[in-house]
Amino acid sequence: MSSLTRPVDNSSVNLQEPQAFRTPLDRAWLLPLLLACCIVRMWLAPLPSSFWVDEMGTEFVVQHGAADPSLQVAPQVPASIYYLLPRISQSLFGASEIAYRLPSVLLMAAALWIIALIARRLIHADAGGFAAFACLLLPEFSYQAADARPYALGSLAASAGLLFLIRWLDSGRWREALFFALFAALLWRVHLLFWPVYLVFAIYALSRLLRGQARAAWSQVVAVTVVVGASLLPVAAQALALNRQASAHVVVPVPALSDLAKELKFAFILPFTAASALLARWLRWPRVPPAASFQSLVLVFTWWLCQPLCLYAFSRLSGTSVFLSRYLYVAIPGIALTATVAAAAFVPAAYWKQIAAALGIGVLLFHGHWNRLLPPHHNSDWRGAARAINAALSAGREPVICPSPFIEARPPVWHPGYPANTFLYSQLAAYPINGALYPFPFETSPEAEQFAASLAHGTLAPSGKFVIYGGDRAAQFWRSWFSGRPEFAGWRIRSLGSFGDVVVLVFEKP
Repeated sequence: MSSLTRPVDNSSVNLQEPQAFRTPLDRAWLLPLLLACCIVRMWLAPLPSSFWVDEMGTEFVVQHGAADPSLQVAPQVPASIYYLLPRISQSLFGASEIAYRLPSVLLMAAALWIIALIARRLIHADAGGFAAFACLLLPEFSYQAADARPYALGSLAASAGLLFLIRWLDSGRWREALFFALFAALLWRVHLLFWPVYLVFAIYALSRLLRGQARAAWSQVVAVTVVVGASLLPVAAQALALNRQASAHVVVPVPALSDLAKELKFAFILPFTAASALLARWLRWPRVPPAASFQSLVLVFTWWLCQPLCLYAFSRLSGTSVFLSRYLYVAIPGIALTATVAAAAFVPAAYWKQIAAALGIGVLLFHGHWNRLLPPHHNSDWRGAARAINAALSAGREPVICPSPFIEARPPVWHPGYPANTFLYSQLAAYPINGALYPFPFETSPEAEQFAASLAHGTLAPSGKFVIYGGDRAAQFWRSWFSGRPEFAGWRIRSLGSFGDVVVLVFEKP
């Protein structure tokens, strides 16, 4: 390891340690036990819960293949190598929520281990546990572990790419260069919006090379860059082609500065700094030398900042907003490492493990979702809603209005008679329901309301009973729309239960 990335060892500082603070937390088994408990409670407990919208899309891609014609309306969805993993898991363990999510658990476990290694290498030899619990303190990090989506694979690819980049620049060995190239080539194939991470790679490598703090030669770096760039040319072509129709898939407005500030997680990082400073003052810790080098700070801060800043700038300049929280998950380790750097300004070397244990206890207590035995992964119980409908419509003949949860379901793609067994209605494939299904668009339109009017007069009113089943906003809109029709004057409307942001409403003739 080069002197550049070797953490400063200030363990020789003479400390007057309060025994009441140090002794209960200074156990070799405590950190592994706390980490295991956090993983079981925060990652494994939510696995059996219902899929949310995008996970049902994952199941549709796995079951029907990326070439299914209905996926042409959202070509960005199957454009990821991630789907190979749930397909393998399904072949081994069957089709279930647990089987589909299991690959993400394993990927995030590997990512967490790698992040701890990076913290040990860049910040302090004992900072790995603290950085790991700082990750777990961020809900977005643990969310990926129970999510049947590509984000866990992206977090692993970015973290592993950075670890091997550090090792390569420290050693100059081709083996590390090969592993870096492998993960760098993989990353963009996981998700097309992970391109800002390549700026992290580039800025860190250049900062090392320009300051003469790398054993890898310029020629070696250029050669690897050319190889990685050539491998990514097909992905770049695909991204450019999809960008021409990106506006059709936008689900969030163009971000404001307040949105950027929120995603930069200042409210997470600053309390770490303040708490560490107050703890150091309370316990009268001595001043500690800087724990991270300039180049280490470059890597940590660019990992934190590049993804949100780039997607914010792209959204503002193009008018096509991609500033969505889940597209920023790949920067979460950078946020946790930045918080670790902030703590390192005050925490003496002898206290890292104790502070990590205290943080782990806090994570387990306050993020363990102890109000429920099995906490849900997402606030969407599509499975419970489907079961309630099947119980209420045992005959299976009553009409069921199903607004699509995907924004692509709108005219001219959507039209009256649009088939239900398609990607845009993945919820019906994941959790089949009884009844005569009537797919509705994602949001209202003149075509949709004209179709609804004809349906109300010719089908719904004569049936004496029908159901609205969909996301809360769409379901509540159609509730108001149908309840205002003269055909349903005096009809009773009741909810079949609480299913998070999924709503099931039954209209019944008295």
